[in-house]
Amino acid sequence: MLFTETKLKGAFVLELERREDNRGFFARTFCQKEFEAHGLNPQLVQCNIAYNKKKGTLRGMHFQNPPFQEAKLVRCTRGAIYDVILDLRTGSPTYKQWVSAELSEENHKMLYVPEGFAHGYQTLSEVTEIIYQVSQFYAPDAASGVSHADSAFGIAWPLEVTAISDLDKKWPAFKG
Repeated sequence: MLFTETKLKGAFVLELERREDNRGFFARTFCQKEFEAHGLNPQLVQCNIAYNKKKGTLRGMHFQNPPFQEAKLVRCTRGAIYDVILDLRTGSPTYKQWVSAELSEENHKMLYVPEGFAHGYQTLSEVTEIIYQVSQFYAPDAASGVSHADSAFGIAWPLEVTAISDLDKKWPAFKG
């Protein structure tokens, strides 16, 4: 895997290191030793899938409160998404800053989301499927979020929102 750190310390875009031949290619999508070598949390305890029907669907901005903060490895296996992570680590030099990456079935890129970040995405195509590997078990009482449209962050979503959950519509403005 090829690791490229974003401007947000500890957050990486990962690209496959392909071994190609006449059949196609083979590549690792996770390696504990490589994660450890880059200072990333290699603990994966749960794998989730999200299926979205409509282009423009928005999910986010989600995180889990301490002590249930989770690292995520996100990959789009069908379609394409505009994936956004937001640094909510108090004391971080990039506190309240965000970065985005396009993840798609064609580019095979992944996004590593460190603990203390909010995460969300918008679908760029009809019918998308996203796989998340996470470092913590889901803790419903620790689940939280901030508004995807909060002016404190100024996230530039590429499309009009065509579908969003009632919960995601109600996340509050950030206080911090």
